Amino acid sequence: MTAQSSATASTTITVRPGAGIALGALGVLAFSMSLPATRVAVHTLDPWFVAFGRAVGAALLAWAYLRLTGAPRPTRDQWRRLSIVALGVVVGFPLFTSLALTTQTSAHGAVVVTVLPAMTAVFAVLRAGERPPPLFWIAGAAGLALVLAFLAASGSMRGTLSLADLFLLAAVVLCGLGYAEGGRLARDLGGARTICWALLLSLPVTVPVTVVAALLHRPQGGVAAWTGFGYLTAVSMFLGFFAWYAGLARGGIAKVGQIQLVQPVLTLIWSAVLLGEAVTPGALVVAGAVLACVVLIQRTRGGATPAPTLGEPASAGRPTPGEPASAGRDRAGHAGDVCVADEVS
Repeated sequence: MTAQSSATASTTITVRPGAGIALGALGVLAFSMSLPATRVAVHTLDPWFVAFGRAVGAALLAWAYLRLTGAPRPTRDQWRRLSIVALGVVVGFPLFTSLALTTQTSAHGAVVVTVLPAMTAVFAVLRAGERPPPLFWIAGAAGLALVLAFLAASGSMRGTLSLADLFLLAAVVLCGLGYAEGGRLARDLGGARTICWALLLSLPVTVPVTVVAALLHRPQGGVAAWTGFGYLTAVSMFLGFFAWYAGLARGGIAKVGQIQLVQPVLTLIWSAVLLGEAVTPGALVVAGAVLACVVLIQRTRGGATPAPTLGEPASAGRPTPGEPASAGRDRAGHAGDVCVADEVS
């Protein structure tokens, strides 16, 4: 980390078509096992230790990464925006899901997580200024309805709202905020540096809580619990965000965020593998239908494109006097392909 300058550096790279979608899908695959891993971890470990201890462990990895790459420090405005990211994905989502999954199953948690793509899209409109077209919302609602119908039919929905459900709802709201703000910030910092700096910023909170939780309830767990904790630390809280924030920055927060519609079905599959829950053939049918909705979402045009990235003028999408409108759009598309601040390696 270089302390001599408060200005952040960005990396200009050439982005192939579909790179944002591919990176977003990789992030969703990593996150899809978070709820089962949390469920396994909190079975014997204190939920506060699981929530904050994994953030401390991931922060150590983040410090090493920033040190090795010589990343410059964020600006004052970026620190402010990083605090929003930290609130949502470093503190809020891990804490509330850990508390909820002490009494609920990961399959039940998948029901509430189903609304996360919609929440991410809402915050993309509020925080990042994106304007998805009507077809985007129609396809997203269809995918949401398919997953909810499947979960209801499979018995995952209980029809009551418990304290655990409230915890999960709070987790989803905060996570949607953290996803949208992180995807927006990743256009300047890059996906890897965004989560790394957010983890380090959270240390004054995560370290004391982890220590107190460990003192009050000595961490004692079997191989399964520590394996789940290790996955949450290295993948869910660290490596998964490298791909996820990079995908959001490249492909648009609202559009790439809808790939999460696949996550509940994947979570049920992981729940079957890790926790022995049965997965019916209907899961495969719904998974195919949801994937079709995701494909439709990715084919929508207009309004859901990211804001201009670092190195791209705000007028990149507007034609100059005497120039046809299509030329301005072509120039904007080329600028969006080659000027994206990111550092997934």
